[in-house]
Amino acid sequence: MPGVSETVVFACSPRGGGNSDLAAALFAEGFAEAGGRARIVHLRDHAVTPCLGCRKCAVSPGNTCVLAAKDDCERLFGLINRTPLAVFCAPIYFYHLPAGFKALIDRAQRFYEMRQTLQELKPDRGEPAPRPARIVLVAGRPRGEKLFAGSLLTLTYFLQCFRMEPAAPLTLRGLDAPGDLADDEESAEAVRAYGRLAWTELANH
Repeated sequence: MPGVSETVVFACSPRGGGNSDLAAALFAEGFAEAGGRARIVHLRDHAVTPCLGCRKCAVSPGNTCVLAAKDDCERLFGLINRTPLAVFCAPIYFYHLPAGFKALIDRAQRFYEMRQTLQELKPDRGEPAPRPARIVLVAGRPRGEKLFAGSLLTLTYFLQCFRMEPAAPLTLRGLDAPGDLADDEESAEAVRAYGRLAWTELANH
């Protein structure tokens, strides 16, 4: 696909070497097998300060955040804004996303405020078609009707801040100990296949 830059796969676990880290690597492997290029970014390697809820981004020039110069959020948001496909691989903690990832999501409030500002200034403006995103969630619990529901809802609205729309997610259950995904070839292949599908759909978009 000429002109497409590197896809970014965000590994969102605070723990290194766990199942969602492996899921990120397997996705990137499948993506590369199909012809794409993917870069893995571990969120735990970046400083993310929690949102203060101060609402200053609603009125500041350019909807800037008062914390922008104090951590790595703007660098991470820049990756999301530039990648042709954003991929998020995360574990489930207490039926939701881990705290570090949720902190990044909360800091995206400034992009929500930016869209609100643009809507007020140019109510008739058109928007380009949303860019794609992919989600892989890994849970230790083998059961739970709404095990992924809260995370998926949050991610859907987070991605809207960047004009992105998630494809059908890949959700994995019963993978708790660090080596569980490595020992489950069926689930591992499902992640690789999800990566291959992501490149195929992106390339044909």
